[in-house]
Amino acid sequence: MNSDIAFQVPAELETALQLKTVQYLVTQRPWLDLYGVNVRPVAPYGSAIRRQNNDPALIHRSLPDELLLEVFFRMNPYDLGRAACVCRKWRYTLRNPVFWRSACLKAWQLSGVVENYKILQSKYESSWRKMWLLRPRVRTDGLYVSRNTYIRAGVREWNITNPVHLVCYYRYIRFLPSGRFLYKTSSHTVKAVVKCMNLRASKADDVFSGRYTLTNDKVQFSLIVEAAFLYPGLRPTLWKVCLRLRGTIAGANNRMDILSLVTSKVDSNGVSEPEEDIIGVVEDWQEDEISRTSHKRGLAPFAFVPFEEVETSVLNLPVEKMDYYVPG
Repeated sequence: MNSDIAFQVPAELETALQLKTVQYLVTQRPWLDLYGVNVRPVAPYGSAIRRQNNDPALIHRSLPDELLLEVFFRMNPYDLGRAACVCRKWRYTLRNPVFWRSACLKAWQLSGVVENYKILQSKYESSWRKMWLLRPRVRTDGLYVSRNTYIRAGVREWNITNPVHLVCYYRYIRFLPSGRFLYKTSSHTVKAVVKCMNLRASKADDVFSGRYTLTNDKVQFSLIVEAAFLYPGLRPTLWKVCLRLRGTIAGANNRMDILSLVTSKVDSNGVSEPEEDIIGVVEDWQEDEISRTSHKRGLAPFAFVPFEEVETSVLNLPVEKMDYYVPG
């Protein structure tokens, strides 16, 4: 049925309307094709996913993974921490608990393997790396150094002046994994003393050897180190110190605060073997059997210096280039 009113559309306008209709139907709309389709995201250019099959690192292309693992097995835990910062592959490789298990069992070998496994499961969620970072331990890869200064009066030559001398000396302690430690008091810096801090030191080096024990401080959640040895002589002298272990950062264990330092004259018949547990021997002695002398003034804390840093440590600087504390 035709309409009563007929519109006359010019030919030019009819052609333009048909063209717009065709353009609307033919226009490409790619987003309409994505409905119901799971699209896999494309990694950005230069990411690790795109270049995982073509590693540009020369060491990864030249050195097999088996040899790389052998290199890691021969590194100490502190070097492993530095190596984990090199690249992503090394970081995930060094997360392997095998590296940290051997380090933990060596650091706490006095506790025994069974006891270490019990502590691992009860306190550190079965993570050897977490145990290495959070559990207090005595470091054996360097020296603990205590730098001390005091004022000594000099010889007065004139009534106008009153000369004094600033005396600087060091206390050195090196702990061994077997439960022994080495001690030395000297005026020489750490780079000169580190050469003689070993079990082969001669008597002229004045390096003394003793035993130490470890106990947990439940109040401050730290480690207490008790060490003792005998000075040789006609009347042996017992040297006993109580130290609290702490760290400037997690896992460092690079500071030791002196809680007490006692020297005592003992009977030569009291301790027969220098290698025996001296701390256990003197526990049962009465106060009148020994003459104790407590040293509480001018005891600076011990700072840890690794063996690879003994030449560049700030403790080698002279007195005029370092700040010092004069007790009293």
